[in-house]
Formats: sequence, C-alpha cells, structure tokens
Amino acid sequence: MNTDFPGSDADGRVIIALDFADRRSAEGLVERLGAACSSYKIGLELLTSAGPGLARDLVGRGNEVFLDLKLFEIPNSVAGAVRAAGALGASMVTVHGMGGTGIMAAAVDAAREFPRLRVLALTVVTSMTGSDLADIGVAADPEEQVLRLARLAMRAGCDGVVASPREAGSLRAALGPEPLIVTPGVTLGVTPGPVGAGTAGGATAAGGAGGHARPGTPEAAFAAGASHVVVGRSVARAADPVAALGQVRAAAREAAGKAPGARGPHSAG
Repeated sequence: MNTDFPGSDADGRVIIALDFADRRSAEGLVERLGAACSSYKIGLELLTSAGPGLARDLVGRGNEVFLDLKLFEIPNSVAGAVRAAGALGASMVTVHGMGGTGIMAAAVDAAREFPRLRVLALTVVTSMTGSDLADIGVAADPEEQVLRLARLAMRAGCDGVVASPREAGSLRAALGPEPLIVTPGVTLGVTPGPVGAGTAGGATAAGGAGGHARPGTPEAAFAAGASHVVVGRSVARAADPVAALGQVRAAAREAAGKAPGARGPHSAG
C-alpha cells in the first residue's frame, strides 16, 4: 500500500465529479473552474462517451484524475484496465470490493507499475440502502457491509476505500490513520434524514442529493475522517462554481489536522 498520495494538501482533498454525458460539457466546467481546481473524477458515462482522451488531456495540464471505473471482472481483465488507467496518468482507480480478494489483489499488483496510481475499493454504492442489499442476498446493513468489504480491501493491499460520508467515521476508526477514505455523495447544505423522507436518501439540498441514498456535507465527511470528498452537482450546477468549490475547500482546510486520521500521510501537515 502506497499512501504518499500526490494531491494530499487540504485543497487537493476536494475532487470535482465530471458527471456529464459529453466532453464539451465537462470541459465547460473545467474551464469555468480554471486554476481553482486541479482534481477531477471521470466516471463510466463520460469515459464511454468521450473516450480516454479527456483524462489524458487533464493529466497533461497538471490535474489529478480519479477514474471511477468500479472494475468488477475476471482478475486478468481488471489488471489490464488498471494498467490502462496508469498509462493515462490517473491518480486513482476504483475496483469493486464485492469482487473479492482475487480481483482486488490483481488490481493492486497491476498498479505497482505506476507509482502515482492508487487503487480504491468501492464498498457499497452510495445509492444503495439496506433493502437493496437484501435484494441481492446481503443480510448486513450498509455500514456493516462497508466495514466488511473495507477490511477485505486492506488485506488485499488496496490504498483505500470508497464509501458514503455516513460511514467515514466508522471506517477511520476501523482502518486507522493511513488508508484513503474517499466519499462521494457529498453535497452543500444537506440535512441527512431517514431514507425515503424528502429527496433521495432523505436529503434536502439546493443541489439535490443526486441519487445518493447516504449523502452528507463536506464538513461532516472531513470531521469524520474522510481523506477526500467527491462533489458533483453542488459545484457543477451552482450559479458560481468557483464560489461553491470555495465553500467545500474551506471545510477541507478547517478539518486539516483536526479530523481523525487527518495528519496521516494522505493529509495536510
């Protein structure tokens, strides 16, 4: 496990999700943010529509790129995809924790060729609830399943995990100060509530919860011990994206050196 993550200062702890259907829209946000942002997430939709060129170009401009691929395939295929991500210059790539030790270990082994690439295990997708897990035969609630898969990921050698802000505290307590804990489902102005109340996941926010059943604010995520937060529409759909990004970064700076694990090698200080 390599925890010397390149974008580890307080500002680098905020990753903006380019959750767009085409390259032109994604580049529009990148241009609006300009020098204010240097870390972006590219997911399956944008990668499929725009191809790998956007990721390569963002890296070429000095940005960190998180390829959220959620890899869940036979180990050889996963290893090949991880090598491709490394060749693009990505800083992070996700593999599905539900794939088990073999798949995660294959990803870790492949990433050794690329010193800057970190392998993150996706635990439970942030749109899933306890009833969703029950549908696929998992009796545990989301937090239990997140912790189970996170421990498995650590044994497989992953650099960290992806989970919702609501599990960040229990993960930090269980994993210690070093592993990366990356939390999507982060929005500005969220009031968490029981799933099914209000908007998706019981969240009420100006930007909406974006389909996340277990959302949270950047302040709560960092205070609980998240190393990084991923923010999408709260910035992308804001009237002033730079100002919205500034609010998230303020939470990161305030949390630096204070949150559990905040002085580990993935954080400022």
